[in-house]
Amino acid sequence: MKVLIIGAKGFIGTHLYSYLTQKNNQITACDVVIDYETPNYILIDQSNADYDDLFKSYNFDICINCSGASSVPDSVTNPQRDFYLNTINVFNMLEGIRKYQPNCKFLNLSSAAVYGNPKQLPIKETDISKPLSPYGFHKKNAELICEEFHQFYQLNTCSVRIFSAYGNGLKKQIFWDIAQKAKGSNTLTLFGTGMESRDFIHIDDIVANLELIMLKDSFTANIYNIANGVEITIEQAAKELLKALNWHGKLIFNQVVRVGDPQNWCADILKIKALGYKQKISLELGLKKYAEWLNN
Repeated sequence: MKVLIIGAKGFIGTHLYSYLTQKNNQITACDVVIDYETPNYILIDQSNADYDDLFKSYNFDICINCSGASSVPDSVTNPQRDFYLNTINVFNMLEGIRKYQPNCKFLNLSSAAVYGNPKQLPIKETDISKPLSPYGFHKKNAELICEEFHQFYQLNTCSVRIFSAYGNGLKKQIFWDIAQKAKGSNTLTLFGTGMESRDFIHIDDIVANLELIMLKDSFTANIYNIANGVEITIEQAAKELLKALNWHGKLIFNQVVRVGDPQNWCADILKIKALGYKQKISLELGLKKYAEWLNN
């Protein structure tokens, strides 16, 4: 397949590029980072990306949008930037496809942040969305834009709500934060109570899910949860990583809940399992790999 990955230099984009390249797909990478080595690489302007010219000049079977801002706290302090990167950019991509390549499929990476605090677990794709942050609202807006372009212009769109992603190369979020705080200290303090829960999924399983959707979904504005359907507390996850790092200090939770942080997450994954998804990387194995990467 002729695949365009927008945001190919980010965490998910980098792994997806490597994974799909090994499957003999014809990959075009696109991002705001200067790169003179990657073949078929397109540099775009972060402040004024010209997607019209991109889709006018090249032909693709599918465009996978891995771009955008990914920080909940930053979306609270800088909502305009987050709105541009996570919402306006999606509209501009789809408008370029509509005008120049209406047969190109569009796979949009959304987030479980659209759910907020669900009324019950596990969370189904059909459950009501009540985001707790600008980031969650902007990701929800992008999903609606995908639905809009499918409904009014018959574009082939699909959105995936990725839960708590982790893996080698990720230099932010909970596990990176834990690893940095553990360096040279016998005490480690984290936000919250430790009883907050997440549904963690390793990057290897994420990219396998994306390939399944590429090959099997109907692209009729469908939405999929990308997770493992397993609820794990932050305290459990933190202790698992600290064990892998061979750290033996005191773990403290400060009882402070940050704005935008949900309490409990666990996904219903029946839809993605129906396409053939089977988890390959357990949290224990994934965090062992992450600890080895950190140590190296």
